[in-house]
Amino acid sequence: MLRAREERLRDLGGLMLEMYRRDQFRQDLLVERCEELVALDERLQELDTLLAAAVSSRRPAPAARCACGAPIVGGSHFCGNCGRPVGAAPAVVACTKCGAPLAADAKFCAACGHRAGPEAAEQADPAAYGWER
Repeated sequence: MLRAREERLRDLGGLMLEMYRRDQFRQDLLVERCEELVALDERLQELDTLLAAAVSSRRPAPAARCACGAPIVGGSHFCGNCGRPVGAAPAVVACTKCGAPLAADAKFCAACGHRAGPEAAEQADPAAYGWER
């Protein structure tokens, strides 16, 4: 598609040059070709967005971190680096929409994009997914 865009852009430039040389401008033809290019640019942007979403959904959710900066292993009650208690909030919670595991501090589910957060984490029932608090 990028090649098609480049070809059409090149053709538009050639068309403009020929119209200039002949002193015969056809605005309707120029507008038509520009609209084709804009539509092609919009489609390319859609494809880029879909590709970025597909790639980001494959990335694992970031690990929860202790105040000291060390990652918290799922199910841990204490930090393995400094020994601090992890706290009442679990390091991993379930998405309230799809049930996928996600970090307790995540704002959105990486699997379905559903909004997560403290209120969503409290509503999730970990026992329903075989997890315990």
